[in-house]
Amino acid sequence: MNFIPSYIKLLKNNELKKRAEIAYNDLFSCTCCPLDCKVNRIEGEPGICVSGNLPIVSSYTPHFGEEPVLSGKNGAGNIFFGNCNLKCIYCQNYEISQSYKSERLNQVSHERLAEIMIELQEKGCHNIGLVSPTHFSSTILKSIYLAAEQGLNLPIIYNTNGYDSVEMLKLYDGVIDIYLPDIKYGNNEYAKKYSHVDKYFEFAKKAVIEMFNQVGDELIFKDGVLVRGLIIRHLVLPNDLSETEEVFKFISEELSSNVHISLMSQYYPVHKAYKDILINRTLRHSEYERALELLDKYGLHNGWIQETESPSNYLPYFNQDRANPFNN
Repeated sequence: MNFIPSYIKLLKNNELKKRAEIAYNDLFSCTCCPLDCKVNRIEGEPGICVSGNLPIVSSYTPHFGEEPVLSGKNGAGNIFFGNCNLKCIYCQNYEISQSYKSERLNQVSHERLAEIMIELQEKGCHNIGLVSPTHFSSTILKSIYLAAEQGLNLPIIYNTNGYDSVEMLKLYDGVIDIYLPDIKYGNNEYAKKYSHVDKYFEFAKKAVIEMFNQVGDELIFKDGVLVRGLIIRHLVLPNDLSETEEVFKFISEELSSNVHISLMSQYYPVHKAYKDILINRTLRHSEYERALELLDKYGLHNGWIQETESPSNYLPYFNQDRANPFNN
């Protein structure tokens, strides 16, 4: 199969450059995610994500711990962006997502981010994985445009927490070939308590519907590695705090039962999880089994599941080794 990333067409007709300019202008009154801070990030006004107009790259590396169809033989070319628009008390990436003062030192130019994409391509990575891109979605498009001009020709993964702006995602239509969103909660109250954002499920549903409309429910492969499609991740939380049934009901009834699900059992209580007894433990085998039963109930038979034995194996250590936080 001769696969050409979607953004190449937009590069050739100058649409990619136009999209990048439109997205960047959003930073004058930032609405790049549902927080709608409306601060002027160009002038350095901090919003809730405490980020400016340039991306913060906390780490970049070939990563072998994604779904097998994404990691392949040579790894996914993951770029981990610092800070976050969520404040999850159990975030396994808290060392970079909620360490705002130190991560500011990892701010890079658009040109440097484009170089990083090219570097990962030259290392043989199968794709470019934008990990936690939402709060930098207004500025990343410029780097994609610059990288495409320099010869980037890998599919791009938009690996997001799901709390995205539909308007911003529309600017990525025809740019992103692989969407990898979380749907963290099927309950807005739990999202507010544990991730400190309003109406998470409502906004995540709208965002994932937009992603689905862009790439559909079919996965397209080249040499056994995914090059286009949608995979929805769902992390099962203790005590059904993720309200899994509501998530699966939405996917089955409002998207498609053919959508691929990555059902994760890897929850591990880190960061501030110790402050809440309901979430301060690993997942029970019976809780994950219940989630598997719900997949069957809603006819969601495509995707991947995890073993439940060693959730700590999935933890990154960004403060120990930024170049290799997963000990690949």
